[in-house]
Amino acid sequence: MTAQKKHMSILVVDDEQVHRYMLCTMFREWGWRCVEADDGTTAVAAVAEHSYDAVLMDVRMAKMDGMEAFRRIHAMRPELPVIIMTAYSSVDDAVEAIRHGAHDYLTKPLDFDRLRLALERGLDHKRVAHSKQKRGGSEGALETNIVSCSRPMTELLEMIGYVAPTEATVLITGESGTGKELVAETLHANSLRSRAPLVKVNCAALAESLLESELFGHEKGSFTGADRRREGRFVQADGGTLFLDEIGETSQAMQVKLLRVLQEQELQRVGGEATLQVDVRVIAATNQDLGKEVAAGAFREDLYYRLNVVTLFVPPLRQRSDDVPILVDFFVKKFAAKNRRTVEYVTPECLSYLQNYSWPGNVRELENAIERGIILMRGDQLTEKSLPLSIQKQKEKDTTSSFMANSPATLYETEKMMILQTLEQTRGNKSEAARRLGITRKTLQNKLQKYDQ
Repeated sequence: MTAQKKHMSILVVDDEQVHRYMLCTMFREWGWRCVEADDGTTAVAAVAEHSYDAVLMDVRMAKMDGMEAFRRIHAMRPELPVIIMTAYSSVDDAVEAIRHGAHDYLTKPLDFDRLRLALERGLDHKRVAHSKQKRGGSEGALETNIVSCSRPMTELLEMIGYVAPTEATVLITGESGTGKELVAETLHANSLRSRAPLVKVNCAALAESLLESELFGHEKGSFTGADRRREGRFVQADGGTLFLDEIGETSQAMQVKLLRVLQEQELQRVGGEATLQVDVRVIAATNQDLGKEVAAGAFREDLYYRLNVVTLFVPPLRQRSDDVPILVDFFVKKFAAKNRRTVEYVTPECLSYLQNYSWPGNVRELENAIERGIILMRGDQLTEKSLPLSIQKQKEKDTTSSFMANSPATLYETEKMMILQTLEQTRGNKSEAARRLGITRKTLQNKLQKYDQ
């Protein structure tokens, strides 16, 4: 734990003295400072007078309830992470609070490991907000469409903030679907070239002959179908930024021509003799390991080092699972509006499925899953039933593995554990539990009678 987290200051708001005492005792053992408030009114006053790193607040309180206190605190200190504590009966309130800016919600009885993680994430969130506020006083806040609160992405955004105002060529690496294009857009938007064009080219989408014409332009009559002169993407990006996506897919011959433009800032159109001067910043992206491609002779070493002045790695979604809830919220709003659907909230079970999935397709796969879910959902709640089968099957597989890892010796006890845990997951809904277990409701009822349940 960093020194910064050791000095974390938490305001605990709960009208139950025993619960406050228990939480504060635990926080102090973790090395954090804890301040108590017994109702919402006291909490609002405390936030107005003092500085805290996070607020942990109960929903149901006698004087001013947690929802009203949250609204007042958020209006006063929008950067301050507020974590809502709630019983299952008030989960709807907590979800509504999340939609209006609360950092997270936890159900009682509290899972202390999750509580600690939520508070540490809250500190990271506050640190990012403070960093942006600080930049706003000097360099200006980072302009970006990247939706994130995780530490890996926070560090990436900070790096972008340093690199964007420079003229350095940037190589963005990462798996497909992680958001490399968004990183390129952020670099351009925060550069001194932001008023000039950002021109994008997918190098993998075009044959070599077409890619050359696309990048450098061509003269009239230079090949069949060239009925007029055409300016290439480098000229279109003059004064601005050219984003070369999937640069690793280019041929050796094309790599030579790209190297010349990067070194000399000049080019010739296909079929032309005139040399054109251009002023372009190049940002390239790849899902390949170009270092290995260089070693294998598939990518030119000189071009690699010309592109690799600064490397920015975009981590896969499985390494930044903290981002899943806010990405889900973002995509739900986006696709609900696009498809003219009303989504009241995402059920906790659905969110659990999404958070426990490995996301081989990264953010792009998550985006597609949410769009599909909204199109197929029934009613006004997004549930796990609308998710792609691949996500549902992985959750079922993980659940089965968990059962087997902790299974008792006898088949009777194993069956009993699976049935009771499935009932717990469905919150006592026997029809749904029977469906998941692949048995009839009557069979389930008979087995429960046998277990004296």
